[in-house]
Amino acid sequence: MRYCKALDLIDDAASIAEYEKAHKKIWPEVRDYLRAQGIQSMEIYRLGTRLFMIMDVDDAVFDAHAMAESAKAIPIIAKWEALMGRYQQATPWTPAGEKWVGMNRIFDLSSQ
Repeated sequence: MRYCKALDLIDDAASIAEYEKAHKKIWPEVRDYLRAQGIQSMEIYRLGTRLFMIMDVDDAVFDAHAMAESAKAIPIIAKWEALMGRYQQATPWTPAGEKWVGMNRIFDLSSQ
C-alpha cells in the first residue's frame, strides 16, 4: 500500500537546512526501525516549508498506530523524533496531537 502524507517545517532557512542535512544520511537505527515496521520505501520532498512524503509499505507488517506507540518506547527512535520535532510544525489541516497527516489522492492517470 502507498501512503502520501504532508507536514510543515518551521519557516527558518537555517533550521530547514539542518533538517535536510539530517536526512542526507539518517541514523542507521532509524533506517533499520523503519524497515522493520514494514516500510519498503520512503521519499520526502520539500516545497518551501511544506514536506510531502511517499511511503510504500508491506500491508502484512505495517501498522501505523503500533509504529507510533513503539517509537516512544525505543530510546534512539524517540530521540530522533524529538530532534526532528524541533524543525517541524503541523499543517493548518493537521488534527491536534498529530504530525504527518494523510493526503487524499484526487487523480490517477492509470484510471483514465
